[in-house]
Amino acid sequence: MKIHIKGGRFIDPASSTDKPADIFVAAGKIAAIGNPPDGFHANKVIDATNCAVCPGLVDLSVRLREPGLEYKATLESEMLAAASGGVTSLAIPPDTDPVLDEPGLVEMLKFRARNLPGPRVYPVGALTQKLKGEALTEMVELAEAGCVAFSHADAPFADTQILLRALDYAATFDFPVWLRPQDSHLARGGVAHDGPVASRLGLPGIPALAETVAIAMILALARETGVRLHLARLSTREGVEMVRAAKQQGLKVTCDVSANHLHLSEMDLTNFDSNLHFMPPLRSLRDRDALIAGVKDGTIDAICSDHAPVDDDEKQLPFGESSPGASGVELLLPLTLKWAGENKVPLIQALACITHRPAQILGVPGSRLGVGANADLCVFDPEARFTVTPKTLKSLGNNTPFLGLELPGVVKATIIDGHLDYEAH
Repeated sequence: MKIHIKGGRFIDPASSTDKPADIFVAAGKIAAIGNPPDGFHANKVIDATNCAVCPGLVDLSVRLREPGLEYKATLESEMLAAASGGVTSLAIPPDTDPVLDEPGLVEMLKFRARNLPGPRVYPVGALTQKLKGEALTEMVELAEAGCVAFSHADAPFADTQILLRALDYAATFDFPVWLRPQDSHLARGGVAHDGPVASRLGLPGIPALAETVAIAMILALARETGVRLHLARLSTREGVEMVRAAKQQGLKVTCDVSANHLHLSEMDLTNFDSNLHFMPPLRSLRDRDALIAGVKDGTIDAICSDHAPVDDDEKQLPFGESSPGASGVELLLPLTLKWAGENKVPLIQALACITHRPAQILGVPGSRLGVGANADLCVFDPEARFTVTPKTLKSLGNNTPFLGLELPGVVKATIIDGHLDYEAH
């Protein structure tokens, strides 16, 4: 398909480009920017007047709930939700059912995803078999099957010696390892940030120390092994400071934060809304402000949606008994725009956090726009606003703490590999 995106504001964070320009797509690639190539005749014209045209969004944490958890969501529903949010590439954690610890499971998932419209799907393989933290997986075989990194998702890792072996093995083949830093013993039984709000509400707490102790241990192991390390979903001020120091010391470490934690804090828990039950938990206002500052100064490399659809039955339980997580892949762009507007962050800098920089972490195409590059594009109106309701969300899990909130940024079209996978009507 030949597509002409007409009259838009072309924004490419990788090359610091922000200018009015038409874009011409042919054979899955960007054929030209500005003026059409000779003999170009579009099959489709997209009117991008008053719209921004940027690289497709790259989301580092999207649970599609397949295989095994289809009662929460399906591959079809969540890939449509992602495309409607401008997402063209996404990474999925290994904690499916069964766990992504065998090449056959990875190949099956990638085959299913390839045969559906929607984003490119990049599985993150399990570090240990069944995520039990006991025996290492065959990482080389999993990488050959399509895994781009290795993780332990939210499963506890009690045996530090096994973790050291896993990082050492991964470093041998230069496989990236993604870890969510949380000491399982310090966090045991907790559901909210260990602070005055949790105490007042009678909720068992998870101290900030659970994150920082884990970060200290993981960074020490990373220095020892030389592994390429990514810390997923930071939540504390001290954690940000530790990563900032590690980067200054030259350690190969990147990190991300969920969009939820840039907008919410423990102060929002006052009505026991289980849609606010996250892992890691929403922390103090001081922590939230440090996360915001960390994204602004580049210490935190990327913003992710931490998309985790949960069925209604599991969210209607009391806060402490409910399943953590919320749908968010469709809200990644609007929440990033809201954060940027509130913190006076230029649009091109904000978009880098959900396009170019996560693409670099994932090691996938889409980090740079130019003639000949893959045509993964998002066309959106940054000034248009919409109200979040269950009907506006395409995810089967409409559990989100942002229901009823008006947000900026309406996606008009999503182009993936030169195909128009989503168009607003």
